[in-house]
Amino acid sequence: MSITLQAGEVLEPQTYAIRRSDLVRYAGASGDFNSIHWSDRVATSVGLPGVIAHGMYTMALAAKAVDLWSGGAEVVEFGCKFTNPVVVPDDDRGVDLVVAGTVKSVADGLVTIALEVTCGGQKVLGMPKAVLRA
Repeated sequence: MSITLQAGEVLEPQTYAIRRSDLVRYAGASGDFNSIHWSDRVATSVGLPGVIAHGMYTMALAAKAVDLWSGGAEVVEFGCKFTNPVVVPDDDRGVDLVVAGTVKSVADGLVTIALEVTCGGQKVLGMPKAVLRA
């Protein structure tokens, strides 16, 4: 598969709504039933502002954006640090996670994309990056 991304290209931001029901489904799929992902009482008792999304779910949504931008190219490397929680209110709306990206380089058969992943204008993933096979 050939990727048509060019160095310096700014990719169309992708927005994903995260609701409590998504956290329940992710918990079932991942086996991570930590109560900070569904109980306000437990989340606040450990110093969180409320129920938070699973870090790996947040990262998976960033990967979904990369897959969309690249047309399903092979991922060679994908990583980030979990720097700020994504607080998910107990309502039908939830919160929006916005994934933006810029192609940093295309060289030696690899495409490197720097990501910016935010919720409510705050970065929630530190140093997120994807490297794809061109």
